[in-house]
Amino acid sequence: MTTTAQCLGLVSCKRRLLAFTLGLFASTWIGGWTFAENFTEGRDVAPFSVLQNGDYIWKPEISPSGPVLIIVSTPDQLLYVYRNGIRIGRSTVSTGRPGHRTPSGVFTILQKQVDHYSTIYHGAPMPFMERLTWGGVALHGGDLPGFADSHGCIRLPLKFAKLLYTITDKGTTVMVTNGATNSEISDHPGYLLSSKGGETASEAGSNGDYQWNPEESPSGPVSIVFSAKSSRIYVFRNGVEIGRAVVRGGENMNLGLHAYAALDQFDTEGHRQWSAINTLGDNNAPDVRDLAKHLSIPPAFLTQLRTVIQTGTTLVVSDIPVDRSTPIETGVNILTTDVQR
Repeated sequence: MTTTAQCLGLVSCKRRLLAFTLGLFASTWIGGWTFAENFTEGRDVAPFSVLQNGDYIWKPEISPSGPVLIIVSTPDQLLYVYRNGIRIGRSTVSTGRPGHRTPSGVFTILQKQVDHYSTIYHGAPMPFMERLTWGGVALHGGDLPGFADSHGCIRLPLKFAKLLYTITDKGTTVMVTNGATNSEISDHPGYLLSSKGGETASEAGSNGDYQWNPEESPSGPVSIVFSAKSSRIYVFRNGVEIGRAVVRGGENMNLGLHAYAALDQFDTEGHRQWSAINTLGDNNAPDVRDLAKHLSIPPAFLTQLRTVIQTGTTLVVSDIPVDRSTPIETGVNILTTDVQR
């Protein structure tokens, strides 16, 4: 027989259980958004594996040092990591869901925090956060359900997010593309930004068509962005603009969106080689050497630019116009083509 005291004890236990359940519900459902703290841990798999959701490949020893380039393909839900132009990592991701799409464009890492909590989504945890915009887009560890499901951020497997965090810096270039990526790399000996000059049409132009202020950021990784449609080339160091110039001759080119990384290799004439990565659609990345023959760039600007190019320097070539509504001061998201939400 159950005594009155036992009944009261049972009621008390039920009340405590109910209070705990309500508290747990409140911690995961705030303001209409569900925040699961069960992050996808991730699994390191063998090179050349077909990645399943949560899988990643990490081989930093292939290229132990140098500037890092990160490329995210939203259709593929994959992220690629290059160091000194050599791919050292690949991971599955979860990007923005419909209505909260991750903006495509060229960005730099603006801020890093190991333990970060969202100020937009009611304190949602975002471990190993690497901020791309001040409007709420970042790389961070999170839940990967197997499809695009975030509110604009790029969620990574937790283990991979921690590894990636160790090799990036403020100013690291991140490209987010809404086209499928081609992971094949080919070497293009380029004259455009080589260690020598004078061979191409790029030597024509007026010195008044450029600005060069390297003192704005004396050190750090260098990113170069060329927009054919806007007839401009921008140079960023550590995420800060240090130069820009008018480029003529590329207005009608169909370039797509491509990234190149400067290699520690030169041809017999001393011209630097670049690894080319196809990052938008199936069209092949243009040979930098051939591209330079059709462009007119102020020669004094090129002379200055060549002094800051090092192994691992990133060059982005695109026929997407510069988005003037995005302040350059907030990062290299000047080719953003989607509305941030």
